[in-house]
Order: sequence, then structure tokens, then C-alpha cells
Amino acid sequence: MRARLEARGSYPTWVLLASLAGMFVTTFPVTILTVSLRVIGQELDASETTMAWVISAPLLLSAISLPLLGKVGDLRGHRRVFLAGSIASAVIAFVTVFAWNAPSLIVLRTLAGMLGAATQPSSMALIWNVFGPLQRARAMGYWSMTGALAPALGLVVGGPLVDLLGWRVVFVIQGTIAVAALAIALAVLDETPTRNVRFDVAGSVTLALGMTGFMLALGRLRDVGAASPWVWLPALLGCVSLVVFTAIERRTAEPLLPLEYFSLRDFTAPILANGFMGAAYMGAFVLAPLIFLETFGSSVTVASLVMLLRTGALTAASLLGGYLTGRVGARSTASTGTVVMTLGLALIALGTDHGSLFWFGGGLVLQGLGNGIAVPPLNSAVAGAVPMEDVGIASAANRLLSQVGNAFGITILTLAYGSDQMGHGGATKAFAVGGALSVLAVLTTLAMEKRRPTRRGDDESTS
Repeated sequence: MRARLEARGSYPTWVLLASLAGMFVTTFPVTILTVSLRVIGQELDASETTMAWVISAPLLLSAISLPLLGKVGDLRGHRRVFLAGSIASAVIAFVTVFAWNAPSLIVLRTLAGMLGAATQPSSMALIWNVFGPLQRARAMGYWSMTGALAPALGLVVGGPLVDLLGWRVVFVIQGTIAVAALAIALAVLDETPTRNVRFDVAGSVTLALGMTGFMLALGRLRDVGAASPWVWLPALLGCVSLVVFTAIERRTAEPLLPLEYFSLRDFTAPILANGFMGAAYMGAFVLAPLIFLETFGSSVTVASLVMLLRTGALTAASLLGGYLTGRVGARSTASTGTVVMTLGLALIALGTDHGSLFWFGGGLVLQGLGNGIAVPPLNSAVAGAVPMEDVGIASAANRLLSQVGNAFGITILTLAYGSDQMGHGGATKAFAVGGALSVLAVLTTLAMEKRRPTRRGDDESTS
């Protein structure tokens, strides 16, 4: 099939479609489940605290599994890893339809999150393998758009279906789409280069322990406070594990993540920027609906529709971010996006303080636009800073820090909001913290290398 598609010049496009379809399947159920937890808990006779693990456990374990899956793809082939993740998503989705209690649902969703995470670094590596430099930046726009669009479509389309047919229909849909996506992937994806070297087990274990410690500490911080052993003990485990990880990586001939990459500005700066930006975006993402309801006294339905302003802007701006990266370069595009997002957070705070729906809605739009513009160049810069054979682990490290940033932002902004709920003081303080994190994202993008963007005449496919 590849020969026929290449003869028509459409092979890279089909690889892009197959990769994005696989990633879409693994990400779209999250928002539906989030808004349906109370209904699911009532049917399964489980408390809200227990049901929260349906969301938090997959997020935690998928973040930890990302480096492992990314590295396995680099060594053994990303097609193999991508297909394994896609098959797991399809099988587990159909099994989840028959979840009989809360623990079974949590376990199945956690397995789906861990194994489905394989599609994220592998999809980027597969795309990177067949597109030339200019097309890569634009393809990253579609990659980012899919990451934003999948949860939004899941909520818009899935919400009414859940109301009509029940929550189990979500997994029937997911499994059906997964089978279709898998069929496309089997037909068009070719294997990436492989390496016959020993896998860095010690590095993988210590990195996983380190990230587990930090994620657990962040998850408990809001509930028990920093002085609790449930916070500082996991944090201590995280610190010690990362120190050991660093020592292992310095001595290992084939490390999980070569530490010398962190000396590259176009590797470290965009990873940090993604972390700060994720913290600012997700912290405000979680708080904005609650603050909107309290400030404007609207219904949940109206609040949900207003929040779609941000998601819609992010989805549309992702394509713009990919286009601008090819025109003006990753540094300029990422800096512009983070500045726009910072302005958006300022407007949200202003709208909250003055009770202005116009400023609040405008801030949501700018926040979405900024994030959508900035993500494609940041992802492109990280993947482009390392050799082709390490794109998987580089992308996984980038995604991992972004998810840690998400958890950090949700925790810190929630704490800032809860510290002062007199009038709009808590909300203003929370968005100010988000703005400060966004400013840090701006500053780190400015540390990226200023490179001449690839011109069309220089761009040749690597397929």
C-alpha cells in the first residue's frame, strides 16, 4: 500500500491520519467520564472519593509509563508500540462496557490509560519519520489540535449520548472507533528504525519512582497540607529517586534519557515552557467553570457552553501555531503564544473582579489561542533537538513534564483560590498565580535558540 500512496504523494498524509486517529481514541473519553462520575457512582454504589480514582489513577500511571513506552518505541520500533497501544485500547474499551463495580472500572481505566499512552510519543515519532522539516511543524499543529479536540468532542457528543443511553455507551463508541483506527494503522504504517541494545531497566524504575512520588505529593497537597507525611514522604521519595536516576544515567552506556540533551537550549527550554504553560492553563481550566458559576450565577449548561470558547479557540489556533512555526520559527511562535495566554489570564481575572462576562469570555478565548499557538512549536523544538532515534523518549519526557505541570497548576491555583474566598479575592489571587506561571513560560521560550525557519525549497520528506 505504501508504494501506491507514495506514487500519489499522499503517504505522509495517511500516516498523519492513522497516528492522529489512534491518539484520538485514547483521549476522548476523559471529559465524558469526568462529568458523569456522579451518575456512574450511583449505579455502582460507590462514593465520589472512590470514583475520583477513575480519573486520577489513569492520569498518574499514564504519566509514569510515558518514558518507558517512548524508549521502547525508539529501540524496538514505534509502529509496534503504537499498534500494541491501539489494540489494548480497543480490547479494554469493550471489556469496560461490562465493568461490574468501582474497583473493576478503576483498574480497567488505569490499564487503558497506561497502555493507551503508547500512542502519544509513538504517534509523534511516526509523523516525524515521514515528514520533512517544514511539514513537521504543520503536522504538529494537527497533532496538538487532536489533543485539544478529542476531549471537547467527547463532551459535546458524548454528554447527550450518556444522558440518553447511559455511560457504558462511551466505551462501545471508543472500542468501535479504536478498531477502525487500528485497521488504518495496520494498512499504512511502516516500522521505524530499531536498535538492538539493552533496555535501561534501572533508569526506568528510578524515574518512575521519582515521578510517582511527586505526582502523589501533588495529589494529596490540597487535602492534607504540606506538613503531612502523606505529602513530604512521597516528595522525598521523588527527590531521592531522581538523584539515583541521574547517577545511573551518567554511568549507563545506553541510558533511558541521555542527560547531555539537557544542555541543549532547544530541548530544555521548550520542555520547561510546556510545564509552566500546562500549569497555568490547566489550573485555570479547572477553576474557571466554578468561578464562573459563582460570579455570574448561571446554570451548569451555560457555564459549559462558555468554557467551549477556550477549547474552540485552542483547537483552531493549533493549526495556526504549526503554520507560524514554519514561517517565523519556533522561538517567535512559542513566545507569541505564551504572551497571548498571559494576557488571557489577566482578562479572566479582570472579568471576575468586575463581574464582566465580556472580559471573562475574551480572556478564555485568548487563553485558548495562546496555548494553541505555543504548543506546536514547543513540541517541534523538543523533537527536533535530538537525533531521530531518540524522538520517542524526547517526546515522552516533554509530555511527562507537561502532565506534572498540569497537576502542579491545578494544585497551586486551587490552594490560592481556597485561601481567600471573600468576595472575588480568592479567584483574583488564583488567576494571578496562573498569570505568574504563564510569565515563566514566556521567559523560558525566550531562552530557545533563534533559528531561521525552514524554507519550502529546503524541505524534503524523510520517508
